[in-house]
Amino acid sequence: MQTNFAPEQLADPDTRESNTILRTCVHCGFCTATCPTFVLLGDELDSPRGRIYLIKDMLESGRPATAEVVKHVDRCLSCLSCMTTCPSGVNYMHLVDHARKYIEETYDRPWHERALRRVLSAVLPHPARFRAAVAGARLGRPLAGLVPGGHVLGQRLRAMLTLAPGALPPASPMQAPQVHKAQGQRRGRVALLTGCAQQVLAPSINESTIRLLTRMGVEVVITREQGCCGALNHHMGDHDPAMRLARANIAAWSRELDGEGLDGIVINTSGCGTTVKDYGFMFREEPDAAAAEKVAALAMDVSEALQKFAYAPTRGKPGLTIAYHSACSLQHGQKITALPKQLLAKAGFAVRDPAEPHLCCGSAGTYNLLQPEIAGKLKARKLHNLNRTGADLIAAGNIGCLTQLGGDALPVVHTVELLDWMAGGPEPAAVGAARRAKAA
Repeated sequence: MQTNFAPEQLADPDTRESNTILRTCVHCGFCTATCPTFVLLGDELDSPRGRIYLIKDMLESGRPATAEVVKHVDRCLSCLSCMTTCPSGVNYMHLVDHARKYIEETYDRPWHERALRRVLSAVLPHPARFRAAVAGARLGRPLAGLVPGGHVLGQRLRAMLTLAPGALPPASPMQAPQVHKAQGQRRGRVALLTGCAQQVLAPSINESTIRLLTRMGVEVVITREQGCCGALNHHMGDHDPAMRLARANIAAWSRELDGEGLDGIVINTSGCGTTVKDYGFMFREEPDAAAAEKVAALAMDVSEALQKFAYAPTRGKPGLTIAYHSACSLQHGQKITALPKQLLAKAGFAVRDPAEPHLCCGSAGTYNLLQPEIAGKLKARKLHNLNRTGADLIAAGNIGCLTQLGGDALPVVHTVELLDWMAGGPEPAAVGAARRAKAA
């Protein structure tokens, strides 16, 4: 693709990078076939190719973003399926992230849009605030059906109430800053990102990860002053708060690296993993670029950590069939596709893939709150395909996907909870629900 940026525009590192990405695109259109919003809406401007043209024009002109550009960029899930499909290697992730930052700097959103985004940015990355917000939403959950859905504001409010869980598990002391000692001879030492929303909604995921790794001889460190990875803010174009959150993590993990050292930084939420693995790029122009690169190089999905330390089950086959939902951030963002299924099969589960495994479930960070109509259609499509597998359970490696897909069909469970159970841990609640449904 030809571009026409002025030399002074290319002095900006983000614009310079976007120019390189734009020039890689050859307009082939392969991306349209695997883009969830194009598949649903059939609008070229809601495809990666269409958005690339809109972003190119916006950045080249240097003018503020228009309502049309904002509408179509906002509809992008950042599922990155287009990057898996693209034969030219277009880094759409970095391009759309730059576009979102530019939009937030130049576009004046309606008051209700600004208010919602500020609330999400201020609440979701902070577990204590998020727990209080979810507790409040639970009280209003029975009234969700009474909220008028004719306006986008009503649709978003209804989505927030509907997604609120009926009950919250108590906070887990295992997630507090501490060192979980390895059992037996120590074979490794890792830091664990406990996350933000996940530690409130499903602390059992972190508990399973800690139990499983320590039984395997791996010391697990929960570092002080770590927190949200910054992904939620980053993908809303909220640049400075995202960088502050990321910088705190880099500093926390760097202190461990300078002390006893780390063999890895384990992340069991794939959306977070994709972002942490990109810290090197995000901080490429920052003074702490070298530290960010080290952290990014050490980041690993929990499935990669289990492979590294030779996971092995200790129980007999459970007689359960798993429908494996491959989170977009894992299969497209981190290019991890077969490994989680191989681990589940090694643990004794029968594993089935649904149709259209490349299509997003509609969660996508805050997408199911900001674009509830499209997210709802993608959810229904994904659940239909998962149910058709005839499986007993749905397993996935991302809390957003589990929240999006839970409650309406098959029981949902994080992959690591199943692997922990089959290696001596407690039976996940979802397994009990699946067994009861199977026996009924």
